Amino acid sequence: MQMLYDSDSFVVVHMLPDAAPDGVNESTPQPPQLVRHGFEIVDKRSGKEVYLDGSWAELFQQQILAWQRNTPTQEEVEDTLDGYVGLAQNPVIVH
Repeated sequence: MQMLYDSDSFVVVHMLPDAAPDGVNESTPQPPQLVRHGFEIVDKRSGKEVYLDGSWAELFQQQILAWQRNTPTQEEVEDTLDGYVGLAQNPVIVH
C-alpha cells in the first residue's frame, strides 16, 4: 500500500499486490492467483470511498503518469478526483 495523495478533501492510496502472503515460504507451491493492483480514493467531505481495479485502475494509472509528466495544480488534481465521487458508494468505516 502506497499513499499517493492526501489533502483536506481526498486521500488516494495505491494498493499493490503482495509477492507472497505473510508466513508462506516462496518455495512452497501456491495456487495461481490473479495479481492485480488498484486505487482507493476516499472523499473526506462525504465520508465515502471507491476502489478502482481492472480497467478503471489502468485508466487512473494513465492519469497519474500524465500528472508526473505535467505537474498539475492542486485544483486540477482535486477536480479530477471529484469526477470519481459519483462512483463512491461505500462509507468509510474505521476499525
